[in-house]
Amino acid sequence: MSRKNQVTLPVDALVVAGVRPGDTLTIEAKATGEIVLRREVDPLDRYYGSMTGLFPPGYLRDLRAEWE
Repeated sequence: MSRKNQVTLPVDALVVAGVRPGDTLTIEAKATGEIVLRREVDPLDRYYGSMTGLFPPGYLRDLRAEWE
């Protein structure tokens, strides 16, 4: 750890964890002296496409056409 409290993380560990530039991390400090970093997963990314087949083909297109 540097004098400015900065830490360098090994690239290999970031790759295994799936962390990329721009990701948001949450930090948890444990009483055991451990610090846990977790990559936040955007809920939209997590559930995007999970409801395929819910509507018949063309339903949303027809619904949008009603707005015009």
